[in-house]
Amino acid sequence: MSFDVAAQAYGAFMGRYSEPLADRLADLLEPVPGSRALDVGCGPGALTARLVERLGPDQVCAIDPSAPFVAAARDRFPGLDVRSGRAEELPWPDASFDLAAASLVVHFMRDPVAGLGEMGRVVRAGGTVAATVWDHAGERGPISTFWRAVHDLDPAGPDESGLAGARAGHLAQLFTAAGLRIVRDTEVTVTVRYDSADQWWEPYTLGVGPAGAYLVGLPDQQREALRRQCVERLPPAPFTVEATAWCVLGRA
Repeated sequence: MSFDVAAQAYGAFMGRYSEPLADRLADLLEPVPGSRALDVGCGPGALTARLVERLGPDQVCAIDPSAPFVAAARDRFPGLDVRSGRAEELPWPDASFDLAAASLVVHFMRDPVAGLGEMGRVVRAGGTVAATVWDHAGERGPISTFWRAVHDLDPAGPDESGLAGARAGHLAQLFTAAGLRIVRDTEVTVTVRYDSADQWWEPYTLGVGPAGAYLVGLPDQQREALRRQCVERLPPAPFTVEATAWCVLGRA
């Protein structure tokens, strides 16, 4: 899945959730001053920002395969070491960092075990590797209402439940397969407020991620039918959406 979309589009679609989730993950990581940290699949920089706040820009590096995201992160953090590349081939020597984290990334890696293994390689012995993935299989992710509406209209339609790490226990299994020792296997929930159904719907039209790609690929009539079905499933405005992610911390 490509995320070669404008950082602003990603922010409107997923930033409402990824920003508070980054707060929670940073709290769980408890980075020690003086530590070096790597944000893998940094996107526009939600988790990067929290790591920089805690450790300083000289102690943090970031990487993402999306050119627009790399550009956005470089603009957001002038002088920070932000590189273009994939988790499966990290361009740093062994034991370069004390911790490496991938927030909302593992399920989009081409080879999640290889990607987590690379994160373990660039972390020192005993260092921390962490990741989060939305609970798509349990229908507790931020996009669950959208996919339920899709299935109302097309029971054979796609969703994100089969993505790596998106079901109970699978993210920890991937860590183990990558040779990492599980320290903590938990879940994290964030809550996002919407003032209207239109505010909730509009970001889906920007073509971000699997949901956005599915929507923009529909003919106009089917797209409108899906919008109406989604609105029927939403509570009266204003309303909140709770989104829960699996979160695993491991040791290299």
